[in-house]
Amino acid sequence: MVKRGRIVAFFLIVLVLGATIGTTYSDIANKIKLGLDLQGGFEVLYDVEPIGDEEVTRSVLESTVATLERRVNAIGISEPSFNIEEPNRIRVQLAGVEDQDEAREMLATTAELSFRDVNDKKYLDGSDLKEGSAKQDFDPDTNQPIVTVQFKDADRFGNTTKEIMENPELSDQVVIWMDYEEGDTYEEEIQKEDSKVISAPTFDQVLRTTDIMIRGNFTIDSAQQLADLLNAGSLPVDLEEEYSTSVGAQFGQQALDKTVFASILGILLIFIYMIFYYRFPGVIAAITLSIYVYLVLLVFQLMNGVLTLPGIAALVLGVGMAVDANIITYERIKEEVKEGKSIKAAFKAGNQHSLSTIFDANITTLIAAAVLFIFGTSSVKGFATLLIVSIVLSFVTAVFGSRLFLGFWVNSNMLNKRPGWFGVKQDQILDINSGEEVEPTVFGKQFDFVKHRKKFFRISIALVVIGIACLAIFRLNLGIDFTAGSRVEVLADQTLTAEEIEEGFEALDLEVSAPIVLSGDNQNIAVARFSDELSQDKVSEVRSHFEEKYGSAPSVNTVSPVVGEELAKNAVLAVLYASIGIIIYVTIRFEFYSALTAILALLHDAFFIIALFSITRLEFDITIIAAILTIVGYSINDTIVTFDRIRENLKKKKKIKSFAELAKIVNHSLMQTLARSINTVLTVIFAALMLFIFGANAITNFAFALVVGLLAGTYSSLFIAAQVWLAWRGKSIKDKPITYIEKKHNDGPQV
Repeated sequence: MVKRGRIVAFFLIVLVLGATIGTTYSDIANKIKLGLDLQGGFEVLYDVEPIGDEEVTRSVLESTVATLERRVNAIGISEPSFNIEEPNRIRVQLAGVEDQDEAREMLATTAELSFRDVNDKKYLDGSDLKEGSAKQDFDPDTNQPIVTVQFKDADRFGNTTKEIMENPELSDQVVIWMDYEEGDTYEEEIQKEDSKVISAPTFDQVLRTTDIMIRGNFTIDSAQQLADLLNAGSLPVDLEEEYSTSVGAQFGQQALDKTVFASILGILLIFIYMIFYYRFPGVIAAITLSIYVYLVLLVFQLMNGVLTLPGIAALVLGVGMAVDANIITYERIKEEVKEGKSIKAAFKAGNQHSLSTIFDANITTLIAAAVLFIFGTSSVKGFATLLIVSIVLSFVTAVFGSRLFLGFWVNSNMLNKRPGWFGVKQDQILDINSGEEVEPTVFGKQFDFVKHRKKFFRISIALVVIGIACLAIFRLNLGIDFTAGSRVEVLADQTLTAEEIEEGFEALDLEVSAPIVLSGDNQNIAVARFSDELSQDKVSEVRSHFEEKYGSAPSVNTVSPVVGEELAKNAVLAVLYASIGIIIYVTIRFEFYSALTAILALLHDAFFIIALFSITRLEFDITIIAAILTIVGYSINDTIVTFDRIRENLKKKKKIKSFAELAKIVNHSLMQTLARSINTVLTVIFAALMLFIFGANAITNFAFALVVGLLAGTYSSLFIAAQVWLAWRGKSIKDKPITYIEKKHNDGPQV
């Protein structure tokens, strides 16, 4: 008898959730803060140097951040980000800023105002001014823009003018300096076009007043900027740029539009494939995945996270993780149905058997994401944060959401005697009383992976040797993240040529250090590399020149040698620590042999990504490390699923005395998980391929690394990890048969 109440409950819950998502999704999406790469803006990492003998302490750094924040507020930038980093660094991120050059100048200027004579003797400085008294005004005589300030003590300024008047050599002039440095002279500075001398007025009487007018060659904007700087206060330190990223607003908007389109396309392809292959459970998966995407965005918005290009990629990859959990469960349910169990019994057994596999697979990916968060730069941290949120929510929605929704239908008796709804044909179902075991097949065929293991080993060894040779000959085309220097990305609404871009840089007295690389839908994006770190002034020139020429400000990245060295070191440490964390976890959950072979497989996958980047000459930057660590998580995920099935089959046999018996179990386990491996890699590759084909230029290399890594990961899980484990474990089996002992905290195979 069909229990219609459960089906009604299913539709009511889906309708309520659908209505909630439909009415709140837009509001949540609009509230999510976008990173620099999606709305334009810039990021600067400053090295904080002391002025004089003063030590840079934590309180000095906090005081500097407070001053920087006041300056940023003065020019109306919303939601700036300031982070103090070890040892003495401050990272500033300003997304959506319209005039990047003005903002950078406001940030880096020390803004130490001083009042001196023509012989450079100091009398007064910014500490003598009333706080917040600086204003942009107009000269009553000439109507030219000026800056007015107020002194705290009229007598101090009066005594200064009196002392200068009493010395005939001082020409009755008070010289107003901005950021005077030891060795500067009035005579030399006054000749310069970009002089530190703001004004040098003369006077003919002692001036005892608190109100001062600073005249100079001001525009209204420059006078206002000076007033803002004076009100914000001078910096107690010097700031030296170590790293900077500048993204034009049009670049950001284009990147957002293209990547969102690619993401939607990738997710739709996943939905279509799941419904086509898994039938009704595929529909349930599409519903829970929609809820998953909504929850990820909601949690990320509540966390006040900043969404970046890699972050969108993490969201799409998280869909792949959620799909994997569904696939593992649905494959187990199909298997139980084929064994002759009722739909209810198959549903219960399939969920029970798949839970530990899903848990182990998610934990290992979580380890890789956590390491990325610890060692990554700001955009990579955003990727790692969203990946961690995605993994946790994919587990919740795929395990509990899918079970709840499918459970409504199963327990309503609606699906009784309807195996076709699960993609199982009637002639595939065995008689449960026969004791016959379902022989796993893919495309109606069985494969003997173990029999050909030595061929696979030879193929992998040959490919590794070729890869090493390519790396030795071609090396990697390292991005400026690792080599230091500068990178300029020019965007135009027309087809570009390398020659015209080179001519543009020559006009700015800049010489590119590598051939210009053209990309984009119609060759409208040009990337130029420079071996030297461009100065702030040069960056401003480059941005102005190309914005005037093509109507869009280019993106400019600069990395100092110190930061480049640190990024390279952190990249190596990230892979190392992720590997160690995974070894420890897999050893605890399975055994040390399993951990070693799993690490061998993931290093195999990481190496192939690196080798292909060497052969293709694609730029290898910090985001590729993020891709490698993501693949490390996926690769180990695949391997864990296989080992979990091997462990389950060992549990059934209890004692294995021969290599042939062990080999049969390994091959049987590989066949049982083959459909899951193929379906998982296909669904995730759908997403990665869409990002590669249709996504923003900034993440195409990232997406390429993911596609290569996913294919390599599937290959290594099937043909390397389990096979190497068999070869190592099988050697000692005659002397030490594998005996399965049930343990409370470790249910792995024990000797």
